[in-house]
Amino acid sequence: MNYLKFFLFVIFASAIFLTSCKDDDDVACAESTWYEDADGDGLGNPDVSESACDQPSGFVADNTDTDDTGGSSATGTPVSAFDEFNSNAVTVSFSGDEITIESNALPDHTSPYWATTNSLYIDPVIADAGQMSPGAITSGSYTVTVPADPQIASSTSATGLGAIGIAVSGAPIFNDEEGPNISLSEQVASGFDYAGGHMGPTGYHYHLESSDVTENTTLSYDDESLVGILQDGFLIYGRKCNSTGDHPADLDASGGHTSSTQHSNGDEFYHYHIINEFYVGSYILLFGVDLKGTPNTIM
Repeated sequence: MNYLKFFLFVIFASAIFLTSCKDDDDVACAESTWYEDADGDGLGNPDVSESACDQPSGFVADNTDTDDTGGSSATGTPVSAFDEFNSNAVTVSFSGDEITIESNALPDHTSPYWATTNSLYIDPVIADAGQMSPGAITSGSYTVTVPADPQIASSTSATGLGAIGIAVSGAPIFNDEEGPNISLSEQVASGFDYAGGHMGPTGYHYHLESSDVTENTTLSYDDESLVGILQDGFLIYGRKCNSTGDHPADLDASGGHTSSTQHSNGDEFYHYHIINEFYVGSYILLFGVDLKGTPNTIM
C-alpha cells in the first residue's frame, strides 16, 4: 500500500513538473510575424511571411515593400542605386523610412592629391601643379540620414559651404563656392584633378564633373552614370538621362526631373542630373543651384 502511494505521488509530481515547464515555454516565447526582405532595404514583402519567436535571417518586422526585388520599392529612392557606391568607403543602412549614408571620404580612384607613397597617387594629368591646393587625401567622416522617400519641398533651399552630398566614390560633393560668398574661379579650378576635386580645410572633395581622360575609369563624364546622393535625399546622375540616352530637355531650375533610371526597373522618380552647361571656362559644376527637397545635415 505504501508502495502504491509512493508511485502515485511520483506520477503526480511529474505531471506538475511537465505542466510547469510547458507553461514557462509558453510565457518565454511570444511569436511575431516576420516578412521577407529579399533586397535588404529594411522593408518586408507582405506576401512572404513566417511566425517565429526570434527574428529569422532575411526577415524584418516591416511589411510595406511592394517590390522586394531590388528595383524601385515602396521607397522613392531605388535601393539598387546604392550598389554603385564604393563599399570600401561608404556604408548604407536602412531603418524604417530612413536611409543613413556614412563615408570615410577615401575615393577609389587615382589622384595627384594622394600622398606619393599611396598606390593611387599619379602625377597631375589635368591639374596645374602650380595651382594645386596643399595637403594630401586622408580619411574623414561624413554621415547623413535622408528620407527613403524624399519629397519635393514647397520651396527650394540654397546649399551652404561644406559637403552637400556624398559621391559614389565616397568623397563629399561641394557646391560652387570656394569660401563665404566667394564663387569658384577658373584659376582655382585649374588646380583640380581629373576627378573634379581638390583639397580644402576639411579634406578632399569635388566641385566639378570629372574629365574625359584615360585615367578616369570610374567617374561620370557626359554620361548617365550615378554621381551620388545629395543632402535632401535625391540622387544625382551624370549629364545624360538613361530613359532617353541623351541630355534631358525637361530639367527644372535645380537640374531635376522625374523619369526612370537604370536603377528603377522602369518606374519614374525625381532625381537630379549634372546640368549640361559650362560654369567657368570649360568647367561643368556637379551642383551649383538650389535643392528641391528638404536638406539634411551632413555631419
